[in-house]
Amino acid sequence: MNLDTKKLVKILSSFLILALVFTSCKNKELIQPGDTIEVAYNKAKGLYDKEKYGDAADAFERVFSLARGTQYAQDSQYYLAQSHFKRGRYLLAASEYQRYSSLYPRSERREDADFKEALSYYKISPRYKIDQQYTKRAIEKFRLYNSRYPNSEKVQEAAEYITELRSKLAHKLFGAAQLYMRTDRYEAAIIYYDLIISDYPESKWAERALVNEIEAYNIYAEKSVRDKQDERYGKAVETYEKYIQLFPNGPNRAEAESHVDKARVALANLGPVIEDNNSESGTN
Repeated sequence: MNLDTKKLVKILSSFLILALVFTSCKNKELIQPGDTIEVAYNKAKGLYDKEKYGDAADAFERVFSLARGTQYAQDSQYYLAQSHFKRGRYLLAASEYQRYSSLYPRSERREDADFKEALSYYKISPRYKIDQQYTKRAIEKFRLYNSRYPNSEKVQEAAEYITELRSKLAHKLFGAAQLYMRTDRYEAAIIYYDLIISDYPESKWAERALVNEIEAYNIYAEKSVRDKQDERYGKAVETYEKYIQLFPNGPNRAEAESHVDKARVALANLGPVIEDNNSESGTN
C-alpha cells in the first residue's frame, strides 16, 4: 500500500468514525423502543428546544399516540402544532391547532391555539390574484377568535389582520372589474365595482371603485345606442352623488368630478330620441 493510498484510507476512516458518532448522538436524541412515555416526551421536547422541528413533530406525534388520555398527550398535541408552525408547514399547523382545541376545549392553551390556527391560514393566504379560500378561512377564524375572546390582548391584532385580508378580497374584485373594462364588458365591470362598494366599503378599493364606475358608465353610454345613453349617463351622475356621500374628501375626488362633468355635458347635448321603426340595432 503506497503512501497516498494510506492517507486516503485514513481520511475515509476518519469520516466513517465521525458519521458513526453523529448517528449515535442523533439516535440518542430520538425515541427508542423501550423508552418510557416520560423519556419519550422529554426527547421530543429536547428536539423542539433545539429547533429541530421536523424531528420534533415526528416525536410528538408518536408520544401523542402512545400517551392518549395523559397530560403528555395533551402537551404533545400542542407542541406538534407548534413544530409544524415553526417550520412553516402552516396548513398542517392549522389542522393540528384545530385538533388541539377540539380535544382540549378547556385547556389554558386553547386561546393561543385558536389564534395560531387563524394565523396559520393568514400565513398561507396567497397574493390577491390567486384563489382566496385560505384568506376567507383566516377571516372566519380571526372573527371567531374575537367573538370567543373579546377581552384578549390579541383582539386588536386579529382585527388588523381581518382588515388586511378583506382588503385583499376587495383587490381581487377590483382586478376582475379592471379586466372587464379592458375587454369592453362594461356591465360586468360595473357589477364588480358595486360588489366592492357593498361588501368592502371600508377598504381603499371602494373609493377607487366608485370613481372607475363613473367612468365605466360614461364609456358604456358613449358606445350605446341613442335610446340607452340618457339612462347610462344618468347612472354616471348618480354614482358620483353616491361617491360624494361616502367619500366627500376622497383622494380621487378631482377625477370623479372630471368624469361627472363629462356625463353632465353629454346629457345636456343629447337631443330627443328619434325612433326608427325600419331599423333594428344589435348594439346595447
